[in-house]
Amino acid sequence: MLRHVLGKTFRFLGYTVQYGCIAHCAFEYLGGIVVCSGPSMEPTIQNSDIVFSENLSRHFYCIRKGDIVIVKSPNDPKSNICKRVIGLEGDKVCTSNPSDFLKSHSYVPKGHVWLEGDNLRNSTDSRCYGPVPYGLIRGRICLKVY
Repeated sequence: MLRHVLGKTFRFLGYTVQYGCIAHCAFEYLGGIVVCSGPSMEPTIQNSDIVFSENLSRHFYCIRKGDIVIVKSPNDPKSNICKRVIGLEGDKVCTSNPSDFLKSHSYVPKGHVWLEGDNLRNSTDSRCYGPVPYGLIRGRICLKVY
């Protein structure tokens, strides 16, 4: 009787670990559902929009200008941000705010990207914290679910 109960328990634990590993790999390497919050990407992505983020692009270095990406925040590593890729390594980008009379430019260093929100007047982005390391990119948004 005890052997039967222990056998069932260990089998259940084994399946739980297996499916947990499969789920982890799916969410880490394939993608997942993300709820975006904040006004920085309006009007493209509204507050509380649900999007699908695929993670394969970042592993194969397929991120391009114009892509909307989910990134670990450079200011707060516990949170993610949603921004548009404006410049890739070696690109010349405008580093000043849209309202500034004199515009300043700089080059995006190797291994970094330049990110900006679509709502330039209400976005904390690379104009505030500079170029973002490519390694902080978590995924690329490919579908707006709701």
